[in-house]
Amino acid sequence: MMKICCIGAGYVGGPTMAMIALNCHDIDVAVVDIAAPRINAWNSSNLPIFEPGLDDVVKACRGRNLFFSTDVEKHVAEADIVFVSVNTPTKLRGLGAGKAADLTYWESAARMIADVSTTDKIVVEKSTVPVKTAEAIEKILNHNSNGIQFQILSNPEFLAEGTAIEDLMKPDRVLIGGRETPDGKKAIETLKDVYAHWVPADRIITMNLWSAELSKLAANALLAQRISSVNAMSALCEATGADVSEVAYAVGKDSRIGPRFLNASVGYGGSCFQKDILNLVYICECNGLTEVANYWKQVVQINDYQKARFVKRVVSSMFNTVSGKKIAILGFAFKKDTGDTRETAAMDVCRGLIGDKAQLSIYDPQVTREQILRDLAVDKLDWDHPRHLQQSLNSKHVSVVSDPYEATKGAHGVCILTEWDEFKTLEYERIYKSMQKPAFVFDGRNVIDVNELRKIGFIVYSVGKPLDPWVKDLPAAPPS
Repeated sequence: MMKICCIGAGYVGGPTMAMIALNCHDIDVAVVDIAAPRINAWNSSNLPIFEPGLDDVVKACRGRNLFFSTDVEKHVAEADIVFVSVNTPTKLRGLGAGKAADLTYWESAARMIADVSTTDKIVVEKSTVPVKTAEAIEKILNHNSNGIQFQILSNPEFLAEGTAIEDLMKPDRVLIGGRETPDGKKAIETLKDVYAHWVPADRIITMNLWSAELSKLAANALLAQRISSVNAMSALCEATGADVSEVAYAVGKDSRIGPRFLNASVGYGGSCFQKDILNLVYICECNGLTEVANYWKQVVQINDYQKARFVKRVVSSMFNTVSGKKIAILGFAFKKDTGDTRETAAMDVCRGLIGDKAQLSIYDPQVTREQILRDLAVDKLDWDHPRHLQQSLNSKHVSVVSDPYEATKGAHGVCILTEWDEFKTLEYERIYKSMQKPAFVFDGRNVIDVNELRKIGFIVYSVGKPLDPWVKDLPAAPPS
């Protein structure tokens, strides 16, 4: 019986291995991690990540051919295929700080694989890694191999949080990159056979290692670029009286462009976009491609600009100060249907408002109080590093509540920062009555009916929409 082991029990490793176990009854799948609390959670009825449909998949396989364990070395030694799905956070210091990927965890995983292996293995890059990482991993494995043969494959993930199970069950494509040698091609076929249990053959694409590694970075960069492009347009729409939703709809009807990823918002977030673009920038710089690096840098800069612009709208609308004012924050996750807060736009918006001494009352249906306070305490690039290196926020400016009506009661303003469906159907008349007047709503996700809320009495700002006369007549937003 084939054995697969995945090092790393996070957002990628856990769901991906669960899906392999569900569809491949002839394969034993082990997910290993040194973090005992995380493994304990995977073995409990309260999984460590929220993802629609994940519970059912895990429960169908766990204990049958899907196992979660802290016994890393045992399962790695027994495996035929080892997926490596460890963190590749952005470097905090040293060469490439703020841009390059930190491969510390990857390197230590590779050295451990070499140390414990007594049989030939296929090692699969599942983490998002810089181009040419496979070459470095090959060198580590082959210089410590003791005669064991290792084949390195790149198999980047393309999961969208909130739809990860659907993405795994019916992927647009599965990429497998490997060496163009007989052994490399054989390894590619072995992994291809795993996915072929449920993925149609024409959706499994094979290529060389470097193309596979770069395809992941390129896909995320192009998606983020679309969001930054429509967000740049949203600022122009506000200045001219155009409606960004109408513009995006018209543009999306062009078959060459298409409608997806053209929703204006307060900014993109998530674990990949910013990290991958910065990584791409660094790789371009290392290869002397300054103009290319600057092009991709601008995608990130527009995203930062959009978040800063939103904060300025809030402050300038409310008489140029939010000091001591209660502001309700609806939504903290980076998007709906996930509890993930990595690089969430809400983090920067909240920090900006706290910087002006606002009193924040935060509600999110999936993100815990502990997570929110930790996120607001850590440095911008620290979120992907171990929790024991992070601190928690002890701020008199923040409260986290479990009910949206409690968050909005007595507030001067409401900021909608995640597009949770429930925010579309809140009782806004009830909210208006409970708030200070004038009552403001700042919709960072375009989820509300602007005209309906204005009829109730709210002063409304919605990204990229024609401005409320109140906002329009204000002096320019305060300088940075």
